[in-house]
Order: sequence, then C-alpha cells, then structure tokens
Amino acid sequence: MSEKPRVLTGITTTGTPHLGNYVGAIRPAIAASQSAAIDSYFFMADYHALIKCQDPALVQQSAREIAATWLALGLDTDNSTFYRQSDVPEITELTWIITCVTAKGLMNRSHAYKAAVQTNEAESQDPDYGITMGLFGYPILMAADILAFNAHRVPVGRDQIQHIEMARDIGQRFNHLYGDTFVLPEADIDDDVAVLNGLDGRKMSKSYGNTIPLFLPEKKLQKMINKIKTNLLEPGEPKDPDDSTVFQIWKAFANKEQTDWMRQQFAEGIAWGQAKKELCALINTEIAAARDEYDRLLGDPGFVDQELKKGAEKARERAGRLLSEVKSAVGIPPLL
Repeated sequence: MSEKPRVLTGITTTGTPHLGNYVGAIRPAIAASQSAAIDSYFFMADYHALIKCQDPALVQQSAREIAATWLALGLDTDNSTFYRQSDVPEITELTWIITCVTAKGLMNRSHAYKAAVQTNEAESQDPDYGITMGLFGYPILMAADILAFNAHRVPVGRDQIQHIEMARDIGQRFNHLYGDTFVLPEADIDDDVAVLNGLDGRKMSKSYGNTIPLFLPEKKLQKMINKIKTNLLEPGEPKDPDDSTVFQIWKAFANKEQTDWMRQQFAEGIAWGQAKKELCALINTEIAAARDEYDRLLGDPGFVDQELKKGAEKARERAGRLLSEVKSAVGIPPLL
C-alpha cells in the first residue's frame, strides 16, 4: 500500500488574517485537512515572522489569531498535523545542517534579498543596509520546514515557486553528498484559487495596507467594503465586471448561479453602493458562524494551546525520525 501524499502549508504570524488569506490559502487548507487521502501539515511560521516584525506582542497575538481562525473554520486536527514552527526544534536544527550544504550564490538569487538590495541602491544606500541574515537566509529555514517532513507537495502562489525550487536544490545537494534522504518537493500551483485584490485594486496584502480583515463584525465589514475603489459610473450605467474588485471578490465567495446573477446586475447598471451591500451580505453569510466560533476560541486560549501542543507532538515525532537519519548521514549519530 503506497503512502499518502504529504502536503505542507504555512502562514506567517504577522497581522490579522484577511479575506485574501482565507480565499487563497486557508479555505483550500481546511478542505485538505478533511480529506482522508492526504497527509496534511499546517504550521504557523512564527520564526519567519521575526524577519519582519520585532514586536513580540504582535507576533504572539497574530499566532493566537491565526490558530483560532483555522480552528474556527473547521480545521480537522485529528486528520492533519497543526503546529507552531517554534514548537518543533527539529526544524531549526535541520536548518543548520542544510545551511552547511547550501551555496551562498543560491541565496544571492533569492527574490526577497535581491529586491531589498535594489531598493537600497535606488535610495543610494549601502546595498546591504538593513538586511539581516534572517532575510538573507530565510529560504533555508523554509526548505527545512518542507524537508523535515519530506513533504511531497507545497501549495504556493506563482510568486513563491522559487522557494520550492530552492528547497529542491538544497535537498538534492544533500542527497548527492550523503545519499538519498530527502523527498524533493513539488510546488502545487492551483490556478483556480483566487488571488484577491484589495481596497485599492492591488493584490490584497498587509504590506500594501489594503486588506479586509476576515472576521470583522458585519457593520465594520460593510464599512470596509464601502472603501473598495470603484470608477465613477452612475447607477443605471453598465459596468464591466471583469475590471471590478467588487465583482472579483464576489466571484471568490459566490457559486455559479450567484456569479451569473451579479454579472447580469453589472450589465444592468447596479449602483456601486448596492453592489457593495450585496457583497457584504454574501461574505457575512459564509463566515458568520465561524466568526462566532473564532470569538469563542480567542476567549479560550487554553483550548487553542492544547490543540497546538497535540500537533507539535505529532510533528516532532515525524521530524525527529528524519533528523536522526540526517545526523547519522552527516556523521553525528546518537551517542551509545
């Protein structure tokens, strides 16, 4: 009997989960966690968060909010492994070992590092101004996140493919030096998963400050949706749904019948205010029950911690076996 494919997904613990996180990563992850055909790993990348955020309270609060979000939305922790990265020390131990087989030139080609250097040069700064070793080397930690569990597939957006390629390069180099140890992961690209635009029409991202938090109360959700940038077409004037952030978000939450209906409303010149009211109602219908559960879980941190401890124990058992193989392979076996 062949083993189930292992699929690994992570989310960085900075900021509050937003609609883009939900549609692009969390909703597909919840569905995967409920599948008996997949061995699913979901983790909160709190060590990655330290690269960009030096606010301890924010890192801790974000981790709690993210854990409560996934649990409230129905993550099946009995059928999957859900953990904090920092609770699995085998990952950071593996990071050092694979760092020793990783070429500096590979890190030089990291998109995030190159972008930071280019920004510094454009501002006439030293090329490495403000760049930490965390930013420079974080693709190695990301590779360890994946290789520690010999994940077969890693769901990512197209802008993240480089990280999976780097994990493959690092794993392949280790295998070449020490023998077949790591599975070489594949990027799992789902072009049907929506990438939502934010309030200003750009990709919804915390770095742009254009997000719509996932679990806002209904009235605050409506106020936020009202801020979505639209054109100046009046009520009664036909509107192009394919050039509208309002319609794009609608489509991410609607079924085919609802999507066809809203497309017709755009053709008939629905007022922007009415379209935004309809959008709020649609989103609220999908998330209302989970929002109530989310609020309950935030008030019960002990339950959330127990779920994470349960996941960490499962993750450590799996990663520990592999780390023992890795250490023996490099000449650091357990003491007799």
